[in-house]
Amino acid sequence: MNMKAAVYAGGPIYPQADGRAVEALAVRDGRVLHAGTLEDARTAAGTRARLHDLGGVTLLPGLTDAHVHVWKVGQLRTTMLDLRETASLDDLARQVRRRHAELPPGAWLWGRGWNEIRLGAVPDRTLLDTLAPGRPVLLTRTCAHIHAVSTAALHRASIHPDTPPPPGGEIDYELGRLTETAYGLVSGAMPAPSQAQYEEWILAGLDDLKALGFTAVTDAAVDPPLHAAYLALDAAGRLPIRVNLLCIRRPDGSTETLPLPEKHLSPRLRCDSVKLFGDGGLSGATAAVSVPYRNVEPPSRGVLRFETEDLYELVRETHVAGFRVGAHAIGDVALDQILGVYARLEQEYPQGPRHRIEHFGLPSAEHLRLARELRVIAVPQPVFLHELRANYDRFMPAELAGQVFPLRAYFDAGLDVAFSSDGPVVRDLRPLAGVQAAVAEPYVPGMAVTLAQALGAYTRGGAVAHGDEHERGSLAPGNLADLTVVGGDPFHTEPQDLSEIAVRGAVLAGAVESELV
Repeated sequence: MNMKAAVYAGGPIYPQADGRAVEALAVRDGRVLHAGTLEDARTAAGTRARLHDLGGVTLLPGLTDAHVHVWKVGQLRTTMLDLRETASLDDLARQVRRRHAELPPGAWLWGRGWNEIRLGAVPDRTLLDTLAPGRPVLLTRTCAHIHAVSTAALHRASIHPDTPPPPGGEIDYELGRLTETAYGLVSGAMPAPSQAQYEEWILAGLDDLKALGFTAVTDAAVDPPLHAAYLALDAAGRLPIRVNLLCIRRPDGSTETLPLPEKHLSPRLRCDSVKLFGDGGLSGATAAVSVPYRNVEPPSRGVLRFETEDLYELVRETHVAGFRVGAHAIGDVALDQILGVYARLEQEYPQGPRHRIEHFGLPSAEHLRLARELRVIAVPQPVFLHELRANYDRFMPAELAGQVFPLRAYFDAGLDVAFSSDGPVVRDLRPLAGVQAAVAEPYVPGMAVTLAQALGAYTRGGAVAHGDEHERGSLAPGNLADLTVVGGDPFHTEPQDLSEIAVRGAVLAGAVESELV
């Protein structure tokens, strides 16, 4: 049997991403043989093994982004107007005018990434009608829970001043603002992308994420056409990294419940989880909270998307069928609801699959205790603490400010934690930007985590969230040799400088001979 073997040495190697470095790593046929001394690694790999000199760079277990919208990252890299760096309303106006001039008559102008804290104002219908007369325009806020639309877009979607909002959504016709599920009314009126377009966006997003150092990601909201595109890419052997899918059950703007997808498991693609949106976003003040937001008129406690019994029935069907749930729940009211549903299911159908909570933004001590009891996997986004801090300062009521992404509390409660970016909600998807925010930029004093905890949440935690912890997340013997190479040693870098460490490579098991530089 022709088995490829390699030994890596010449730089710090962290098998567990916990600060305990070894001298060398031995790999054969994409699996780890040994992590330890160079002598022992060479003995394990055999005399014919190729020696890779790391040249002083650092080797980590492959990093996972446990919640990212892959195809939307790809859209912003290819066809969508990217407004994430837009710093003023004038700047947004220039970009929209320019794109309007480039597009053929009648085509949709679609952009994403505005943040009113950076702009100084919220784009409205009157502005969009002025910038792109007669054109359907959809500009999605950075959180993807609030959308600014033009009059032409409203008309295309058959939305009128007296149109009732769908359950879990809000329509402000005068301002041209759609919140939560109301987005589905407009997105449903847009031309459906072809499978080839979806495939292009998926590959652009995955290539970008691989360049950032990720060997695995969760695409956190996948509908049937996108699912079909993933299956086609996997069948053709074109997926550059490992992908876990969270498939949508209830599309925005619809009361329809989509059927459970067929389960799928291959070396690069996993589908055995579904996605449910429990509430809105924290940075845009639409997450469901128990105390009214500050600086919001009229006063608001956000949006809860489901009646509890409806949510229970959806999750029950999923749970009984053996699918895992990734439930978007940020506000304390949404956490009450989803944890209550999970607890009821554990009592009625014990020992089912482990479920996730995406974001887990405003947990109380009781939320964390119950989550630990129910084996819930927490999937927060530490980079929010850096990029969206001004939004939290503006909107958070004093009664809840001490609960904003208290990362250390997740670990102290004994939860499995998987870090992620939620890109393209944020501008910076780099994993070490997330690590730096977790270690050095807590919103709640005292809630910073250790470097080992942060890197562990991008390695072992990500594997747990995917259901792959039996073979990923560390460089233990027998595990897949998924590797991330970074230019400096995080364990010998000042916390405030972690994001400056450059990624040198992301390599999946079986490709080490050809890809590691």
